[in-house]
Amino acid sequence: MWDVWLERLLAWLALPEYGLSTVFVVAFLSATLLPMGSEPAVLGMVELRPDWFWRVMLVATVGNTLGGCVNWWMGHAAHRAVDQHRHRPVRHPRALQWLQQFGAKACFLSFLPLVGDPLCAVAGWLRLPFWQCAAWMAAGKFLRYVAMTWLLMQAIDASGVRL
Repeated sequence: MWDVWLERLLAWLALPEYGLSTVFVVAFLSATLLPMGSEPAVLGMVELRPDWFWRVMLVATVGNTLGGCVNWWMGHAAHRAVDQHRHRPVRHPRALQWLQQFGAKACFLSFLPLVGDPLCAVAGWLRLPFWQCAAWMAAGKFLRYVAMTWLLMQAIDASGVRL
């Protein structure tokens, strides 16, 4: 039953008329701690609709940033849960101290593979300012989408192979 539901959902999201919705969902899910990437969906949509380049960049950025915000809130909630059950002061390892030193600006690096998603959760754990973290996440993710999509499009054009 689960397999049928998932197959139908994926088939629905693959329909061209739902392209921006698909980009949003995939970008959102890929920013959570799930191991997946959104670049193929973004590039595929831009290849289908080159005139929507900036629209796709914006939708992907919003979806990916909201996924990062979910990670921030999970980290924040985890810290609150631990605080309720712990009665001694928290000692932060060196990596956490580094993150605290840079503050919300460190969330700019949330676009990095492997460390970007947990970085958002750690920012929440450290109770860094939410809106500042979200703004830095959005900036990093937007620049990553634009740069990566543009580079991939250049590589496709140079190879002469179309998707």
